[in-house]
Amino acid sequence: MKIRQIKRTVKGRPTVDGAGVKLIRVLGHDDVRDIDPFLMMDAFDSDRSEDYIKGFPMHPHRGIETVTYLVKGQIDHEDSLGNVGSISEGESQWMTAGSGILHQEMPQASDRMFGLQMWLNLPKKDKMTAPTYFDIKGDMIGVREIEQGTVRVIAGKYEDTMGVEPKFVKVTMMDVTLHSEAKLELPVDEESNLFIYLVEGSGNFDTESHQLLEKRTAAIFGSGDTLQVKAGLEGVRFMVFYGQPLRESIAWAGPIVMNTNEELDEAFRELRNDTFIK
Repeated sequence: MKIRQIKRTVKGRPTVDGAGVKLIRVLGHDDVRDIDPFLMMDAFDSDRSEDYIKGFPMHPHRGIETVTYLVKGQIDHEDSLGNVGSISEGESQWMTAGSGILHQEMPQASDRMFGLQMWLNLPKKDKMTAPTYFDIKGDMIGVREIEQGTVRVIAGKYEDTMGVEPKFVKVTMMDVTLHSEAKLELPVDEESNLFIYLVEGSGNFDTESHQLLEKRTAAIFGSGDTLQVKAGLEGVRFMVFYGQPLRESIAWAGPIVMNTNEELDEAFRELRNDTFIK
């Protein structure tokens, strides 16, 4: 067994996206090498509806998958394929943009809007696949009650508890809650890049530095086959993300992520010519 140690921690920076949504860009362009096949992670957390109510009106994507996970609140969404849906607390919306899709995500006013959105890269061979998406409702998420707390498996598996199985990039995403000072060892594919994000509480995720991480912190890990954590006094809730890197060239501009600049130019030319949707 080789315990993963923290390479670095990231707090992110405040930004405004969509039609005026305030959020934290936790991971992005500068982190791609360490989080590949993931590209980006945004966090949003507010009890003020004016921070998010204008939402993300209809906008394009190509070459990626977007995964939104809600801890609190409700988001309504629709797309250019005619799909309409809604996700709420503990649910996820997974969109494969593929060859191109227009979609919008509109948060609804609530006591608290709290969640994450991840961008997941598509392999070169699947960049232009047909776009699809689906809501991951509560009964699709694997829930494993353990002595130390609860492991919710959004994608991939924990022991014999399964979440959804991603079609293109076989990543694992989990929402883990541990009681006060509880200890847990999570097996991790040693070929994968691994990062976490603390949602609530605090925890020690590094056996060498014994650094206590606080909520709203991301940690990117080095190599190994085990993630080890000890919860702080108030317990800890954290998200786990890992997947095998694609190690492919990335050409990225706004909502489009391809492999070459020529492919980017073609995507934006199609947007101008109204030929983007296949």
